Amino acid sequence: MPLILFTDKGLFCAQGNFYLDPWKPVDRAVITHGHSDHARWGSKHYLCHHFTKPILQLRLGDNDYQSVGWNEPVIINGVNISFHPAGHIIGSAQVRLEYKGEVWVFTGDFKTENDGISTPYEPVKCHTFITESTFALPIYKWQPQQDIFIEMQTFIAANKAAGKSSIFIAYSLGKAQRILQPLADTGLPIYAHGAVYNVHQTLVNAGWKLPEVKKITPETTKEELKECIVIAPSSAEGSPWMKRFSPYATGICSGWMQVRGNMRRKNADAGFALSDHADWDGLLSAVKATGAEKVYATHGFTSSFSRYLNENGIAAGEVKTDFGNDEEEKITE
Repeated sequence: MPLILFTDKGLFCAQGNFYLDPWKPVDRAVITHGHSDHARWGSKHYLCHHFTKPILQLRLGDNDYQSVGWNEPVIINGVNISFHPAGHIIGSAQVRLEYKGEVWVFTGDFKTENDGISTPYEPVKCHTFITESTFALPIYKWQPQQDIFIEMQTFIAANKAAGKSSIFIAYSLGKAQRILQPLADTGLPIYAHGAVYNVHQTLVNAGWKLPEVKKITPETTKEELKECIVIAPSSAEGSPWMKRFSPYATGICSGWMQVRGNMRRKNADAGFALSDHADWDGLLSAVKATGAEKVYATHGFTSSFSRYLNENGIAAGEVKTDFGNDEEEKITE
């Protein structure tokens, strides 16, 4: 029997009797990171990395949580479980399973570029590699993030000169923290939507050193918001919440901005192709570094990626999962 089975509840380790990032409630869930498509409410027991625990507590409430450090083994029914940096967001981990000499690795979501805030990705040798394939097409090749940060700062300067505020659309967990330092380097105040601020404060309370962010409330004045910087989740786009910042310009931070036309469809003023997922080259280098004999692609361009690997001598298949929609964020003040 394979070490991991693909079931309607999630990736199931029958020998250990636990699931990896289950999308339905189970008795024991091993969680790679805190995004809502990988960490869901309702399971009885959660195992994660130390950095992810406060995020789960924020998003899922009080539960039975166990957390461990990097490469700190936990043995369940003879299966050795360990967490290894995935580089996706703060606390994101690959899960390594070993049983009787057989090793499987599940990446969750990952990126190979060091973003300066997440623990950098580390390849893990294995026999079977279960990977995301969100951007598994050759067109997706990321610029160095420093180049994108300079573009963002130039965007802010132009907006300020025109008397406009700069609103950046970014996931509240991950992207929002990643862009904070380059935005803070402009010297302008940074304001945040409630969803962004709640994650920010959770991380600060957990000991992370992040630039100052001010929460936008009904009491925040128009004068305070003049020519400022705002970070908001995608759920705020086109909502009445945005009207208070007028005049403003909007920049979307997403890997999907790599494709021309996406910015126009989003009705944005600028697009910054900044992604917390591996690009085409990153995915290929990650697969090669594992030395895996078998690769499964879980979400994204699964068919094209698995086909490419098979054509290049690496046995690969695609798996249907409920992963892929990183964030479900409601408008909150």
